[in-house]
Amino acid sequence: MTTPTTSQTSFAADDAAASIHEAVRARYADAATKATTTDCCSGDCCTEDAELFGPALYSALERDELPEAAVLASLGCGNPIAVAGLNPGERVLDLGSGGGIDVLLSAKRVGPTGRAIGLDMTDEMLALAQQNAAQAGATNVEFLKGHIEAIPLPAASVDVVISNCVINLAADKPAVFREIARVLRPGGRMGVSDVVAEDRLSVEDRLERGSYTGCIAGALSFGEFQAGLAAVGLTDISITPTHAVADGMHGAIIKARKPAAVEAVAASVAAGPMGQPVTALAPLQMLTDADASEACCGDGCCS
Repeated sequence: MTTPTTSQTSFAADDAAASIHEAVRARYADAATKATTTDCCSGDCCTEDAELFGPALYSALERDELPEAAVLASLGCGNPIAVAGLNPGERVLDLGSGGGIDVLLSAKRVGPTGRAIGLDMTDEMLALAQQNAAQAGATNVEFLKGHIEAIPLPAASVDVVISNCVINLAADKPAVFREIARVLRPGGRMGVSDVVAEDRLSVEDRLERGSYTGCIAGALSFGEFQAGLAAVGLTDISITPTHAVADGMHGAIIKARKPAAVEAVAASVAAGPMGQPVTALAPLQMLTDADASEACCGDGCCS
């Protein structure tokens, strides 16, 4: 049996990543089109548990602040704005910004001296987000095209990174973690909603429970997520499950911080690859109904 060469292995990995990107792009291009042509997130982006997925995860007050198309294009996961603790004057980056709902809500919270930036790889979503921003009269926002594995921003350029059930869709998750650490300013923080698997589940187990574009097959385990963030020097890591989305799979709130000094980064790395201990509820323990709004999505309901 012939052993694959390094270049062959690299080409295979590139092909796999390209396939994932295309599958995700196609799913969300279709979702953007539906958001502008129907009065619901129709088709496979609606579920019987409407109160757990999509626009229902935002308060009525938040929904009323935004253009209808921005609300309808929210297909996922939670409400990262509620956990990010945004302050006036901050620069916020939303990974996988979709139709712009979290960017527009962030823009209101950081005010005219702050800035909210959305990053998405889907032309249809970017066009929808620009349209929604214009309709909302938002002047402190911008939308960039690109992959979250290679963020087109300078190092140490944002105070907060948010995302809404997007990291599980990434083809190269270690690259995403490196990029988050790179673009955060010292002392900056991340607050995201995502699907996380119990550590007992293998990659094959996760694949059996749902599709990649449905936010299940590509989900990291609790240990993998925590180790990945610690490996790039992030600290104060917490992963808090909110509700079950499949057997052994949970919507979760993930928080972490970039140390304020180089010395703190060195100390974190020296402590070992697992970094700070993960903070998590017992797998079947749920948050209150109010906190459950951070829950992540089921099959086909991510943004």
